[in-house]
Amino acid sequence: MKSLPASLILLATGLLPLAAAPQTPPDNPVLKERNETAEQHDARMQWFREARFGMFIHWGLYAQAGGVWKGTPNPKGAQEWIMCTMKIPRADYAAMAPDFNPVNYDAEKWVTTAKAAGMKYIVITAKHHEGFAMFKTAASPFNIIDATPFKRDPLKELAAACRKHGMKLGFYYSQNLDWHHPGGGGGDWDPTHKGDPDQYVNEIVLPQLREILTHYADLAILWFDIPGGVINQARADKIQKLILECQPNIIVNNRLGGGYRGDTETPEEHVPATGFPGRDWETCMTMNGTWGFGKNNNNWKSSLELQHNLCDIASKGGNYLLNVGPNEKGEIPAQSIERLADLGAWLKIHGEAIYDTSASIFPQAPAWGRFTTKHLSNGDAVIYAIVFEAPRDGVLHLSGLTNKVLKAAILGSEVTPAVASNDEGVIVTLPPGQRTAKDFVVALTVSGTPVLDAAIFAGDQGVFTLLPRQAVLTGSVKVQTPRSAGLQTKGVENLGGWTQPDSTVAWTLTSKAAQPVTLRATVAAPDPAGSVIEFVCGDQVIPVTVPNTGDWEKFQEVTAGPLQLPAGTATLTVRVKSLQGIAPCNLAKVVLTPAQR
Repeated sequence: MKSLPASLILLATGLLPLAAAPQTPPDNPVLKERNETAEQHDARMQWFREARFGMFIHWGLYAQAGGVWKGTPNPKGAQEWIMCTMKIPRADYAAMAPDFNPVNYDAEKWVTTAKAAGMKYIVITAKHHEGFAMFKTAASPFNIIDATPFKRDPLKELAAACRKHGMKLGFYYSQNLDWHHPGGGGGDWDPTHKGDPDQYVNEIVLPQLREILTHYADLAILWFDIPGGVINQARADKIQKLILECQPNIIVNNRLGGGYRGDTETPEEHVPATGFPGRDWETCMTMNGTWGFGKNNNNWKSSLELQHNLCDIASKGGNYLLNVGPNEKGEIPAQSIERLADLGAWLKIHGEAIYDTSASIFPQAPAWGRFTTKHLSNGDAVIYAIVFEAPRDGVLHLSGLTNKVLKAAILGSEVTPAVASNDEGVIVTLPPGQRTAKDFVVALTVSGTPVLDAAIFAGDQGVFTLLPRQAVLTGSVKVQTPRSAGLQTKGVENLGGWTQPDSTVAWTLTSKAAQPVTLRATVAAPDPAGSVIEFVCGDQVIPVTVPNTGDWEKFQEVTAGPLQLPAGTATLTVRVKSLQGIAPCNLAKVVLTPAQR
């Protein structure tokens, strides 16, 4: 019999302890890249894991255009890309520089605005794809000091303000795309841009990276963009060597290229459904659909949407890197400042549910909000229930939680919720006056490391949603999580690698009463399709023929049943009856719905 991992043995026995704190698994790819141990990596990433919220600043020569070129608005909206989308020749674009004079730039104000918003770090564009350096560089005259009347180094001033206020600082650097310097990636619309990529890397990228890594004291983050292109493995190796030589403790994201995975995954403009278990990550997001300043951009996300994004990201163990795009005068737009102030006001009361927390211990987010977890030094933990909108009955269910609740509180309030435990977990009943409130936090201090009963209880309206990470697996089948291709996440969490026909998937369910349910499975399989999988519960066997969905990642729902669930605890097992091709399917989830619905 094939041995199971220890965590699955515990799961099979009914209880599953959660990890005590975020930890780097030994197979994390960055360990080899940095030649460090998991313990050293954890120490280097500690501040990032505690921070949870940062400010992204996209500011460059494109702010002078503001999304409009010679009276014509940029048709594609991404204002920092206007040179590319409108195919502006290098010389014409550079002609804006003498007019770029951000006289209202105030680094102190920028940093205090970020700090008041509850942000813990700042990442600013030192050089974007336009090739214009927002710092003094000897490698090229195309920079804010040599090419503009401003004659100041805004990054130097920002670094000083960050040190003064205890704010971590990172620099974004476009290593691949450079539409100004010959040999850089892109810029093909202008024949004068043709050049040697090696010369570009050796004479522009490496010298400029050395400048920003050595002229601004210790940096927290180096944020690359657009992996690949001119940055092949050999050129990426040179960059990596330089980074480790100059700032060995700096955090580097996953967009360098050349096969480097980096320290952090960087989903853009969306929140991955499951985060990145085993990897540090941050979602970067705009406030209004564009990174750089746009005169005509008014599609602003509300403060509440941004706040909910922050909570959602923290509940999945990630950071929120929220962007502002200062204008040509060096001013952060008033709409951004207003929203940042709103976020800061909420965090002033509820920040302990965000900072220095880890992902929710629960496999599913409740309809009413999100959970985060904080592990205390004495071995206990705090589970934060972030309530966007309370259920009508005022009852919060923490299904499967077996720990004793030591204390319950509502942050910023003197009222106390009632707490009880039963066979299904912990039940929190809100005080009557709190049931109509929104966007508050219930903090539950529990004894010891949180432990969940492996049994799955029915959710809203008696529906069971069975997810890959909740299953006990045997054989070759494994949980496949969404992955990053450097810019965006791809795929959904599913059970795949089902190459051994005797592999099985099983969930333990607890039903209050015997009931018939309809079974809906979300599956994917390319041609040849036709494998048959069986859902087994007791002596009931329900076969399902897997359809051809066209791709391993193109999922389709199939329906079967009814299945009779017994009262109490039961096990639902999925096994292969007949196999076509290398594997029967990828299985994303199984939903059991009461048949009367």
